[in-house]
Amino acid sequence: MKLYCLSGHPTLPCNVLKFKSTTIMLDCGLDMTSTLNFLPLPLVQSPRLSNLPGWSLKDGNAFLDKELKECSGHVFVDSVPEFCLPETELIDLSTVDVILISNYHCMMALPYITEHTGFTGTVYATEPTVQIGRLLMEELVNFIERVPKAQSASLWKNKDIQRLLPSPLKDAVEVSTWRRCYTMQEVNSALSKIQLVGYSQKIPMDQASLKNSDVLVLTGLTQIPTANPDGMVGEFCSNLALTVRNGGNVLVPCYPSGVIYDLLECLYQYIDSAGLSSVPLYFISPVANSSLEFSQIFAE
Repeated sequence: MKLYCLSGHPTLPCNVLKFKSTTIMLDCGLDMTSTLNFLPLPLVQSPRLSNLPGWSLKDGNAFLDKELKECSGHVFVDSVPEFCLPETELIDLSTVDVILISNYHCMMALPYITEHTGFTGTVYATEPTVQIGRLLMEELVNFIERVPKAQSASLWKNKDIQRLLPSPLKDAVEVSTWRRCYTMQEVNSALSKIQLVGYSQKIPMDQASLKNSDVLVLTGLTQIPTANPDGMVGEFCSNLALTVRNGGNVLVPCYPSGVIYDLLECLYQYIDSAGLSSVPLYFISPVANSSLEFSQIFAE
C-alpha cells in the first residue's frame, strides 16, 4: 500500500491511496493562495491600478515591466489570476479508479482532474456536497470572467527570471504548473461524472480500528487549533456593532456557504439585542439566493 500527498496546502487535501490493484483519490482541494501574487480584478475602473508603474530587472527588460506591476513596495503579476493545482507528475492521474469527496471545500480542483488528466473513473460525493460545491465553483468562475484580462503573463515564470524577482514571487513553487480558472462548461462536465451517495440511517464510527494504529494521517485541520470559536464570534459581533454605531460600514469576506449561516444567525441576534435592528445586512454573491435556498433543505 502506498499513500501519495499531491497537495502543498495543509488545509486543502489531495491524497492518492494505492492498495493492490485499486487507486483511490481522497479529496481534491484547490490552493488559491497563488492568486495573492496577482493584481485584483476591480469591477469599477481603477485609475490607481491602471497607472501602476511597471517593474523590471536591472537590465531593463522591456517585456517584463508589462507583466509585473509595483504597488506599495510589492510586485504583482498583471494577468489573469492562476491557481496552484495538485501535483500531477508524482502519479499518473489517468490511473485513478475512484475519487472520494468528503466536503465541498475539498472538490474545487475536480474539473482540472476530470477534464485534463485522462481520468476515466468514478467520483463519489453526497448530494449536499455536490450542490454547494457547484455554487462555490460557479461563484469562482463568475468572479474571474466578469472582469476579463486582455493579457496572460508567462515571461516571469521562466526559472532564470523568477529567481531574480523579489519575494514572494521568487519563492513561489512550480509556477509553471499554475493554471487559469476553469469554465462553467468544464464544471458541468466534471459534476456530471459524480455518483451521488447517501445513507438513510446514521452509522456509528468504528473506533476499534483506530486504537492500535501505528500512523494517523490527518488532513484539512484548522490552522488556529487553540482559538475559541465562541470568543471569536463574540468579539466579531461587538466590533461590528461598535463600527456601525460610529457611522461606519463593515465588509465581511467569506464563502457563500457554511460559516456564513452561523455568522448571519449570530449577527441577527446580536444587532437586535444591541438596538441596531434597523441596520441592513446584505449577502453579496452571484450565488447568494441559491445558497440560502439550499440552506433550508440541506442539514449538512
